[in-house]
Amino acid sequence: MTGPQISMLPDGRRLHMNHGPIDLIVEAFGAEAERRAAYSQATDRFRTILEELVAELPSLRSELPPDGPTFQGSTARRMERAVRPYGDVFVTPMAAVAGAVADEVLAALVAGREIERAYTNNGGDCAIHLAHGSDMALAIAGTGHGFGDRVTINADSPVRGVATSGWRGRSFSFGIADAVTVLAHSAAAADVAATLIANAVDMPGHPAIQRHNASDLDPDTDLGDRLVTVGVGPLEASEARRALANGFALAEDFRRRGLIHSAALFLDGESLLCGTLEEARMVEEHA
Repeated sequence: MTGPQISMLPDGRRLHMNHGPIDLIVEAFGAEAERRAAYSQATDRFRTILEELVAELPSLRSELPPDGPTFQGSTARRMERAVRPYGDVFVTPMAAVAGAVADEVLAALVAGREIERAYTNNGGDCAIHLAHGSDMALAIAGTGHGFGDRVTINADSPVRGVATSGWRGRSFSFGIADAVTVLAHSAAAADVAATLIANAVDMPGHPAIQRHNASDLDPDTDLGDRLVTVGVGPLEASEARRALANGFALAEDFRRRGLIHSAALFLDGESLLCGTLEEARMVEEHA
């Protein structure tokens, strides 16, 4: 594996950072001198993130014991904090890795800098910085069924992270959701919640759903021999709605517990919205 690859994109505004499975797009808005200093800080932090995670990978790929572990790396600790509230279900810190990396790089980007707004986009899982009076529009939930829209998050909102999960994504899923997009207080929190909600959008035993052991597809997976979805055939509209209802019930539980702020769930042309925050209004209008 090559080392970190970091370069400005042709537009001269966005920074591209790649190292192994990590692929970040970073953009900051503000005075030019502040932006350049912010990009330098983010670059310095990014260079060692992957090796830090690899050093603790065995523990990160395991369920958390009740009293530990105490991770050494700050990104790993973000992952631990994100999954700790979900001790009643199977989940490892790896469920929060993409969001935690986005949070970590964003924190380095804005530390000590006067930045109006910024984002770090790690393969669709985004961490957001908003100074007082600013806002940011984000495109969400590309499901392949014609849905696509933008949500606007303002500085007064508690939302600072957005993540999407589903069986069609980069990671394995136990469920059949085309996409579940979650808005939460951090990208790591949104990441793990989106993973778990997408897992719950399911119809166990349905003949149209194809599953394989995760370990057969990736010997290094943290999911072991658990069955993951590899194909979803045609579903009746009523079936898709029932599967979405399973995920919606879990999303509502997370929202009531304060773990997420809102979520949009999509399957086979059907959709459900959990939450009524202002930043979810555009999704609600299309649900």
